[in-house]
Amino acid sequence: MGAIELPATGGQRRARGRNGMQAFSLCCVLLIVGCGPRLATKADDAAQLLNPMLNASYTQEAEVPFVMEPKTARPLSSGRANFGSENASRRTRETADWVVSSRDNLNMPFAIVDKVNAKVYVFSSDGQLKGAAPVLLGMGIGDDVAPGISDMRMSHIPPADRTTPAGRFLTAMGRNSHGKEILWLDYKNAISMHPVVTSIPEQRRPQRLASPSPLDNRISYGCINVPPEFFTDVIHRLFAGTAGIVYVMPETKSRPAL
Repeated sequence: MGAIELPATGGQRRARGRNGMQAFSLCCVLLIVGCGPRLATKADDAAQLLNPMLNASYTQEAEVPFVMEPKTARPLSSGRANFGSENASRRTRETADWVVSSRDNLNMPFAIVDKVNAKVYVFSSDGQLKGAAPVLLGMGIGDDVAPGISDMRMSHIPPADRTTPAGRFLTAMGRNSHGKEILWLDYKNAISMHPVVTSIPEQRRPQRLASPSPLDNRISYGCINVPPEFFTDVIHRLFAGTAGIVYVMPETKSRPAL
């Protein structure tokens, strides 16, 4: 979780809470001003389409790594996301297509985190892929936040409870207790997306990101770590000054809260 993965004092947690509330307020204002007239129509459309994140066949197969094959670039067609030539799992493509066709992103930029393959895909509001990168995820396997974890010091969280929760998150750019820019997903539980942490060399986080295997990408307390240049060039550029949506796909048989 970057600097926020260090033990936080009560004052730091309160400061983080204030930052979170400010970011949340920004999200609400943007939603009301920018998307208000179209909310009902989009919600009605989305209700008619099946969300692949809740598909029973997905949850049955979620623990098996998905085969990722290269695809040739194709123009964006109505109701489908455009991955260009980027490799992605079938589940990731299905989720992205569902977001675009249902308009579930409410005309906001969005990202999809494939936890099984430890990769994030970032899209413009109309479903054009703007970038993809490997990610580091929570050390614990699972899709839910452990009860009471928001009241614990970071260093006291058991490894099994250091999970990256699955689900649909309304996001906004903000800062952690050390003033570093991050993309907030879950303010209460201090889950965010941010540049990879390098302050503990023995964790070898940059090396884990560079590894071709997703099996060594579980090291954080639950936050999503991305390459620094990717955060600057893609995340900041697309999400700064606007609300956004991040979809974290589940990796176990439990269903995410959407």
